[in-house]
Formats: sequence, C-alpha cells, structure tokens
Amino acid sequence: MGLVLFPGDGDNSSPDVSWSYSGFAAFRQRLAETEGVVLAEMRGFGGERPWSEVSTALEPLLDHPDDGGDDLSPAECASILVRLETITDQWAPEDSDQLLQQHIKDAHQLAGVLRLCIKKDVPRIFL
Repeated sequence: MGLVLFPGDGDNSSPDVSWSYSGFAAFRQRLAETEGVVLAEMRGFGGERPWSEVSTALEPLLDHPDDGGDDLSPAECASILVRLETITDQWAPEDSDQLLQQHIKDAHQLAGVLRLCIKKDVPRIFL
C-alpha cells in the first residue's frame, strides 16, 4: 500500500509520482531537514509546534496528510516547485548514498507533476 500524487486533470496518462508510506515519510523528512524543520516537533507529527511558526514554501507538502486531505492548488504547486528545484540542486547528485539518489529521482518526478499542474491550471491530488 502507498500513495500517489498526480494532476487533477482527469487524464490517466498524466505523469504521477508514487511512494510507499515509509518512502514518502523518508522523502518528506529529508525535505524538512533541508528546510531546518524537525518534523517530530511539528503538530501532526507528534509535536506541539504549530506550522504557523515555520516559513517554507514546502509547508503545503510537509503539513499534509499522507493520503487524502485537500488538493494543492496550482499556486501552491508553483510555490513548492521553485523551492523543490532549489533543494534538489543542492543535494549532491554524485553522492553515493542510495537513499539520497532515490530522493533526487523522486523530487524530479514530483517536479514534473507540479509543472503539469501549473501548466494545465489543475490541482495536485493525493491518493
């Protein structure tokens, strides 16, 4: 069992990105760490710190249920995309850490989904 993120364009041939729940948790954890956010301290992750105290364009992605929840608007997708691409560029593609390499690949797939959501002006859906 896992989750899939895809454009809400009704086109089953549109790109998507999928993870196991544990894979998504690890990806989200790495993104949060890169942003200086300790997920374990955050509401929804066992902590008490409200998301209103965090300033990151990734907040709509980080503070989202693993599946279900609200769709992300094209504007949120655009904001996430810019920051995601900046972070991905910072992650060392030559690093031999296999999990990091998988996260870079996942980030590129997610960026493709975000670009399509922006281009078609459709929300991104979690399933």
